[in-house]
Amino acid sequence: MRVLLVDDHPVVRAGLKALLETTEGVEVVGEASSGEEAVEKARTLEPDIVIMDLAMPGMDGVQATRRITELGLGAKVLVVTIHDEDEYLVPALNAGAAGFLNKSAADTDLVGAVEAVARGHSYLPRHAAALLARRKAQDASDHKRGTDVLSPREVTAIELYASGFSAGETGKEMRLSPKTVEGYLARAKAKLGLHNRRDVVRFALEAGLLRAEDER
Repeated sequence: MRVLLVDDHPVVRAGLKALLETTEGVEVVGEASSGEEAVEKARTLEPDIVIMDLAMPGMDGVQATRRITELGLGAKVLVVTIHDEDEYLVPALNAGAAGFLNKSAADTDLVGAVEAVARGHSYLPRHAAALLARRKAQDASDHKRGTDVLSPREVTAIELYASGFSAGETGKEMRLSPKTVEGYLARAKAKLGLHNRRDVVRFALEAGLLRAEDER
């Protein structure tokens, strides 16, 4: 697993690197101290995981996350920040982040967060589901995005897909063909106005179909 560390504080990068280097199969392939440098190194080094700080001079972590996601290289961004999720979680997810971890928990949770994101799962703070639900409740169009518009099988397909299952794996769980599962997912996403896995994960959290990683 190739990791790019992005933080404007060398001491923080050194600490995160020390934590990661104790884990078998994890290689820190590069470091960046700004958003601009992060985007360029993501392009040239093609890491599997980018550990992203948010508060940096110039291009901030949210902007850098969006740029890296738009590169289409398949790198997954895990935001590791001192900032509170109440203000930064939703912007980070909207920018394409696959996970969000507070630096205060990095010494115990960083490796697990990296492994979860690498497996295709989301990794979010304990109160993420409640926070996103509150934000959803403030949305005037909330009633149009509930699970009540989905069939039971569409709900199951969305739940498994949001948990990181492929169409084939979901089909095995539901005892259906992958093509049938893809049909359920396509109809569900069309009903809910969702476009990609990131949208589905966010909806599943908001709807209570998916729990934050550290609540599992």
